[in-house]
Amino acid sequence: MATSEAGTQGTAAHRQREIAEGFGADADRYDRARPAYPAELVERIVAGSPGRDVLDVGCGTGIAARLFAAAGCRVLGVDPDPRMAELAGRDGIATEVATFEDWDAAGRAFDAVVAAQSWHWVDPVAGVAKAAAALRPGGRFAAFSNAFDPPDELRAEFAAVYDRALPDSPFGRLWTRPASDTYREGYKKVADTLREAGTFDEPEEWLFPWERPYTRDEWLDLVVTTGGFTRLPEDVRRRILDGLGAAVDAAGGAFTMAYTTIAATARRKAA
Repeated sequence: MATSEAGTQGTAAHRQREIAEGFGADADRYDRARPAYPAELVERIVAGSPGRDVLDVGCGTGIAARLFAAAGCRVLGVDPDPRMAELAGRDGIATEVATFEDWDAAGRAFDAVVAAQSWHWVDPVAGVAKAAAALRPGGRFAAFSNAFDPPDELRAEFAAVYDRALPDSPFGRLWTRPASDTYREGYKKVADTLREAGTFDEPEEWLFPWERPYTRDEWLDLVVTTGGFTRLPEDVRRRILDGLGAAVDAAGGAFTMAYTTIAATARRKAA
């Protein structure tokens, strides 16, 4: 589940790119189940950028790109998975298939480079250099993710499910602390890389808390789309889904997830 993504924040996840490139196996489910991002985040990025040309790194099915397009931006998405890029294109998002490190800007420049739930799949040093090169002076870089924290009683139940299905695995341990703490640690490392590059102003951390209700089926639909889950053996996946479903059923069949959207952002220096 998304704890596997939380665990990649600030690690060498970009060396496990085959996980990211496996999301397209069920792109429609991914697009349906994955949450969007707060309007306040999009508005703040747009307001803090010199113009409306946006490059969406690891655009996936276009979940974030659609929000920027609706805000009046001209969006180009880059994603290594042609299946994800194709789905984004159905909604009118221009896309190019490539890893960000290998993508060719071909002389184009952008007012904002954003990465929604994807920057941990990019080589941190090469990615920051590529983002700086793609930005106009004063342009904004923003990498952001949704960290979610269930109610305390469900957090404990979810941890127990993973401990039973995957003993000695880090998945269960990831539920023992708020996911927002794990993500914030990862994005502090992103900020450090921006700072060390010397091409950006002082990075900032932006936090946007929000909530979303889930039914049992909606939650399990999301779990199936998360990094690493599809790589587990079928019997393990079934035990996890059965256990998580039973936990939500015991809680009344629905619950409210507390989300925090966490962003590391900085302006490209004017000179």
